[in-house]
Amino acid sequence: MAKSTNLPEILTACRFYLGLTLDNSKDIDCHFLECRGFQQTQAPIEICEVTNKTGSGAAQQVVRTKIPSNVKCGNITLRKGMSSSKELWDWFDSVQNGNWGKQRRLVALSIYNQASEEVARFELKNAWPSSYKLTDVNARSTEIEIEELEVAFEQFKREK
Repeated sequence: MAKSTNLPEILTACRFYLGLTLDNSKDIDCHFLECRGFQQTQAPIEICEVTNKTGSGAAQQVVRTKIPSNVKCGNITLRKGMSSSKELWDWFDSVQNGNWGKQRRLVALSIYNQASEEVARFELKNAWPSSYKLTDVNARSTEIEIEELEVAFEQFKREK
């Protein structure tokens, strides 16, 4: 993925940052400071069988075997400082207005170090925003407003 040369000022004080690109874009579409919920699970399925013991006595024995089920992905939550960009809102709004089929995207979420070098990249298949949230607004606060986007997806894989 391409490096972004126009980093938001808030990122200069961080040890790393996250960059999100949509549909193999050459440039980073959004910068994030936090990502929660990256999880992929494979729950066990337990099979119970009753078998005959070998040898004398012909007693029966219960045998339990565990096998893996289908992989399930949780949603991720991305958080960033509010900016003038409406790209995340527009993506969420398109899904909300019934255009969700066309809004399922290939999302690449990359982790960059302070030198803007990509150190890890994850690809999320058929991703779409399922929730959009702003933190509570308080005019007396010195904190920046946080924009939060929850993204549902069908599978992810680590590319780098």
